[in-house]
Amino acid sequence: MSTDTLSRPAPPRFHPFRDSTTMLRRNLKRMLRYPSLTLTLVGMPVVFLLLFVYVFGGTLGAGLGGPAPGDAAGGRSAYVNYVTPAIILMTVTSIIQGTAVSVAMDLTEGIIARFRTMHIARASVLTGHVLASMIQAAFALTLVTGVALLVGFRPEAGLTGWLATAGFLAAMTFALVWLAVALGQVSKTVESASNVLMPLVLLPFLGSGFVPTDSLPAGLRWFAEYQPFTPMTETLRALLMDEPLGDNGWIALAWCAGIALGSYLWSKRLFNREPAN
Repeated sequence: MSTDTLSRPAPPRFHPFRDSTTMLRRNLKRMLRYPSLTLTLVGMPVVFLLLFVYVFGGTLGAGLGGPAPGDAAGGRSAYVNYVTPAIILMTVTSIIQGTAVSVAMDLTEGIIARFRTMHIARASVLTGHVLASMIQAAFALTLVTGVALLVGFRPEAGLTGWLATAGFLAAMTFALVWLAVALGQVSKTVESASNVLMPLVLLPFLGSGFVPTDSLPAGLRWFAEYQPFTPMTETLRALLMDEPLGDNGWIALAWCAGIALGSYLWSKRLFNREPAN
């Protein structure tokens, strides 16, 4: 071993866990500093829940085949159980809009360019966004589920069903948050980042979230049955109402795994690219 090798200082070590924790604290502090953004993202699914239950619930619930024709109250009570899984899914898609906006803000304000020059684990910058969004989503899902219970949602799941629901929601949120991180990086402006995820917010409407797919026109029915949010909605519905999962469970998990892996690799590639200037 040469003298130069012995005298040369060892390269500094990276600490991904410590750096990710620091980035998580940074993002959580920003969420606390601007609570209006979180309340706006949570408020939208709550408004949709109240709208569909109290305005459309009587008529749409009667179409589900539960109560007697003309029994609006009975139709509404059936419909709140039907529509709540879609509202829960919409809550996740609403939260990830904030994730894309946060990532785009960091890019446009130059802070990520600064992070690239610092001796920190590169992965920690994106991991901090993902972890903070997961915590934000957990808060939002708890709040929306609580409102659903107040307006008449009556799940039949036991402890195992609730644990399975929490696990599935975590997997689904994790996948969609990574997708939002990637889309936030490809957005040129903060405004475009807030709009790029709008199709995901609308997808629950084009599936089995609000009405059964059997009631849709043929072409739309085909799309509704094969788009990813339909098996996700049906899985949530089956877990919460203690019904058989059928094939929807593994199809939904396969979608989550595919979206998470593809979005993670895409995000990593975008983050490691050289800045344009």
